[in-house]
Amino acid sequence: MENKWKRYTITAALPYANGGIHLGHLAGAYLPADTYARYRRLMGDDILYICGSDEHGVPITLGARKEGITPQQFVDKYHSLMKNSFAEFGISFDIYSRTSNKIHHETAQQFFLDLYNKGVFTEETSQQLYDEQEKMFLADRYIMGTCPVCGNEKAYGDQCEKCGSSLSPKDLKNPVSVLSGNVPVMKETKHWYLPLQNYEPWLREWILENHKDDWKTNVYGQCKSWLDGGLQPRAMTRDLDWGVKVPLPDSEHKVLYVWFDAPIGYISATKELKPNDWEKYWKEKETRLIHFIGKDNIVFHCIIFPTILHAHGEYIVPDNVPANEFLNLEGEKLSTSRNWAVWLHDYLKDFSGMQDTLRYVLTSIAPETKDSDFTWKDFQDRHNNELVAILGNFVNRTMVLTHKFYNGKIPAYGNLTESDRELIASIKVAQQNICDSLEKFRFREALQELMNLARAGNKYLTDNEPWKIIKTNEERCATVMYLSIEITAYLAQLMQPFLPNASENTLKMLNLEKKNWSTDLKGQLIHPGHQLNEAGLLFRKIEDEEITAQVEKLKANQKQVVIPQETSSPKLPTSSIISYDDFSKLELRVGTITAAEKVKKADKLLQLQVDLDTEIRTIVSGIAEHYAPENIIGQQVCIVANLAPRKIKGIESKGMIMMAEDENGKLKFVMPSEAVKAGSKIS
Repeated sequence: MENKWKRYTITAALPYANGGIHLGHLAGAYLPADTYARYRRLMGDDILYICGSDEHGVPITLGARKEGITPQQFVDKYHSLMKNSFAEFGISFDIYSRTSNKIHHETAQQFFLDLYNKGVFTEETSQQLYDEQEKMFLADRYIMGTCPVCGNEKAYGDQCEKCGSSLSPKDLKNPVSVLSGNVPVMKETKHWYLPLQNYEPWLREWILENHKDDWKTNVYGQCKSWLDGGLQPRAMTRDLDWGVKVPLPDSEHKVLYVWFDAPIGYISATKELKPNDWEKYWKEKETRLIHFIGKDNIVFHCIIFPTILHAHGEYIVPDNVPANEFLNLEGEKLSTSRNWAVWLHDYLKDFSGMQDTLRYVLTSIAPETKDSDFTWKDFQDRHNNELVAILGNFVNRTMVLTHKFYNGKIPAYGNLTESDRELIASIKVAQQNICDSLEKFRFREALQELMNLARAGNKYLTDNEPWKIIKTNEERCATVMYLSIEITAYLAQLMQPFLPNASENTLKMLNLEKKNWSTDLKGQLIHPGHQLNEAGLLFRKIEDEEITAQVEKLKANQKQVVIPQETSSPKLPTSSIISYDDFSKLELRVGTITAAEKVKKADKLLQLQVDLDTEIRTIVSGIAEHYAPENIIGQQVCIVANLAPRKIKGIESKGMIMMAEDENGKLKFVMPSEAVKAGSKIS
């Protein structure tokens, strides 16, 4: 197959280091990218498959505040979790780096300086939202309000995650600070902007003319919508302390915008892996750059990052961006806040050694053109009815019969019938179709071609009944078994991008080596007289009990919300009502007060030490007028445990005591009706 490209740089979107990897992540970017990277290696191409943790977004700082640790400790924790999960699952990155590395900071800063020195940026002083309580400017994700497009009341300052609209903080209605909950004020600040509008002519030619036929319709359509709407300047810096520092004078407390710094992580990771020849993967026109992402990242990888690369002048731009739609779970949208997700590290624990099953199912239902749905029942059905009953069954029957009839030694075949020739032709057709589909990023289609070949093998074996004709026509039986083994050999080779573990096990049983698809996957793969190794099962059956357990686990993992019953009490005004999703974010726990003392120069405040079993929390509470410190030692209390830490009178308070006010205005502890273990969760 002729190929004009000398090498491939394949990237998968850098995941935020603020949680684990769930099935939506896998199906959207990492699995299709891995399948494609494996395919290109099998074709003998020079490729790099690049990824790493994105560690500088505002979700990082918010997550660190929530957990009461530093941003670096926070990203260290989740970088390790994600990297280990990917490795155990078998995602074949050439490097999985991270944007907190020194080489990345240096690379991103130099990139910024190169553009700055070329006069690409415009410097603007503007009014920005500022949190007076926290004494800081609010980056996009520190601001939440009502989306002007769809009315979502929880839209962020850069994007509405409900309708997908790109926003600026000034677009939001009723904006509030995520940090304090207060209404922010406007304050003057200076930033450097990328004038996207200046690059509209180039973007139109590059995308709308050059890629109208080869880019996916969802990607092309979203890009066209952006361009038709008119591009606006976009700030490439932010007022924050955590991130890549802006390398200019008078830029204290300013960092590079995460969507400037993060994609450059692909480049810095390449430099880390290939310090001496990294440039050929990013600067030579014979290199094909491909970004695998989810649809929520299209604008950044098709508009903003390519503009940055083009403005620099020395870098190639992506040749394709095969973005996928979203994966739903059991008919509902994935929600990390509600824990409505299947986490990769949990799957690997519960289904040890069954990485290929998840690869198979997610590829079978890949959201390539529209959102798709993962259900545990479908997972079981596809595994048992397809992997076990079709692919596994054919390979096992063929291996067992060859051992039974010929002691595992490949027999010589005789005269070929018309059906034999059709079968041989179908092998080559399947191989070609798989390659064609993979070239077009149609992974579902390619996997279906593989399974069709397994179905053809099963039918051939069943129709010819070698277990019967071995007694009446030995020559015909030998031919049937030889061709069945030949199909098995091709399946073993063609499985590699999709089911790497099953491929390796089948090749081991066949006593064969992996072959280069472009040069060696031709003609006969196995010859008469070849000795097979011992036969074995490729897949075990998944029992109903295992699936029931997963469904129950999924439900149990959701944070339960108590629905209040109607009473005769006055109704809260509408402005005080919150959604169940908002309430479910609260982590309520029972603690035991172990020490208490008055806060100096504060008549209403007590400083409490609260035992939560795994830690002792310091909490400042305004209850000094209602309780003497010595009278509440040993008292069990209910606390909001995931409240962001806050300094009160110079003391860092890590939580809030829940109190109730009686009819006389006296505060009373909200506590369990009977003693429970410290740290117990309230649900």
